[in-house]
Amino acid sequence: MENATHSFYFNLTLFLNIGHYRYPAFVFCLLIYSFIVFANLFIILIISWEKTLHEPMYIFIAVLSVNSLYGSSGFLPRFLIDILSDSHFISRPACFTQIFFIYSYAFCELTTLSIMAYDRYVAVCHPLHYHRKMTTKTVNVLILFAVICPICNITTTINMIVRLPLCGHNIERVYCASWNIVKLSCVALALNNTVAMLGAIFIAFLPFGFILFTYVRIVAACWKKASEVRGKVLHSCLPHVISFMIYSVTSFSDAALSRQNLKDINPFVAIILSIEFVVIPPLMNPLVYGLKLPEIRKHIFRILSLKPKIPKNSIRTLPEPPPLT
Repeated sequence: MENATHSFYFNLTLFLNIGHYRYPAFVFCLLIYSFIVFANLFIILIISWEKTLHEPMYIFIAVLSVNSLYGSSGFLPRFLIDILSDSHFISRPACFTQIFFIYSYAFCELTTLSIMAYDRYVAVCHPLHYHRKMTTKTVNVLILFAVICPICNITTTINMIVRLPLCGHNIERVYCASWNIVKLSCVALALNNTVAMLGAIFIAFLPFGFILFTYVRIVAACWKKASEVRGKVLHSCLPHVISFMIYSVTSFSDAALSRQNLKDINPFVAIILSIEFVVIPPLMNPLVYGLKLPEIRKHIFRILSLKPKIPKNSIRTLPEPPPLT
């Protein structure tokens, strides 16, 4: 262990000196954050107000929106301040707090997408048993699982990282990233790489594998059915698949960036790749679910007075696909 330091601050070195362009950048990012807050709150309120939406699929969508607010609020306010600032130092407590918010959001996004995939799997592959399996108690347990697992995981991770002796304080990111702090460790990186790899397998590949498995089963169950039934089923699953793809691309971009030498990458590209997983999913999810799911879309149009109120006795789309017989 050589030249171990105990600096109370970290320096976020990926920020660029863009001069007067910082003000348009600040306004642009503020508008993005404002839209994220407004759109996700709108989805949450619609699902909360409308009793017809008090069903598992829509409840999970509301949980996804809550997590979007949580993650973006854990990153963007500080990012907005840093855009206008000439120095980009962050204290150790604030740094590890930011790590907790950002990575618990990222893991919770994955666990929530997993339980949403399970919900669609039960609805399509076991339609006659859907209401027996997806009870209120089951939904609450799944939500609790989606929240508790990320909290326990990131708490354990931070507890390990905070004990590391560090040989530097420069973090090549615009936010505190756990792997970048690990790379500052004076301890041999071979051990850290092994631990990080095992953690990545557990955190990423198992949930990703589960989600892919459920959607493969859904496609297989629909393949031999009538085109009308298949269309309805795939239409109900399409928003979930889009959200999953958005999260997959953005999270893998961030993971790949963590293993690259940022000196060989354009700084603007590096910044975009590093923040997109905490910006794009919260930005896109309300649009995907609000525009693609008829039940949510019709309530949005009604509230915004874009469409006359639909009578109560009108036919509505069920949250789960029709029984496949």
